[in-house]
Amino acid sequence: MLTIHTADEGGAVAVEGSRIAGVGTLAEVQERFPGARVRSWPGVLGPARIHEGPLPDAPSPRERIHGVLKLGATAVLERYVDSVELRAAATRNDVLVLPATRPTAIAVDARADLAVLDETGACIATVCAGRLVHRRR
Repeated sequence: MLTIHTADEGGAVAVEGSRIAGVGTLAEVQERFPGARVRSWPGVLGPARIHEGPLPDAPSPRERIHGVLKLGATAVLERYVDSVELRAAATRNDVLVLPATRPTAIAVDARADLAVLDETGACIATVCAGRLVHRRR
C-alpha cells in the first residue's frame, strides 16, 4: 500500500513497500500519488537515525531492538550487536547492522527509513523499511 508521511514542516515522503517512491511538498506528492493514504505527524519528518552506542538495556534481544526503534533509529553499529540473538532480532525487524556510521538522507528509491521527532528531539514515529514500527501515543 502506498502511504504518504508528512509532518508539521510541510515536507512529504511517499512510501511504497520498503522503498521511497517520492519526495516533495504534501501537495506535490499527493498530486503524483492520488488516492494514497496520508499519515500526518506532529513534528519534523526526516531520515531515521543510526544508533551509535550500546543498545538499550531490556530483558530480551527483541526488546533491545525495539528500544532502538523507539528512539527513531533503524540501524545499529555492529560492535554493539554482540550476540547471535541480537543479530537475529535485528534481522527479523529489518534493523540494519552497520560496520560504521554513514550519512542518512531521504531519497527516491532508497530504503524507506524515516523518523518523526518533536521539538525536543524525542521520537514520535519510526518507519523501518517502509513499515510503521513505532508511534508514540
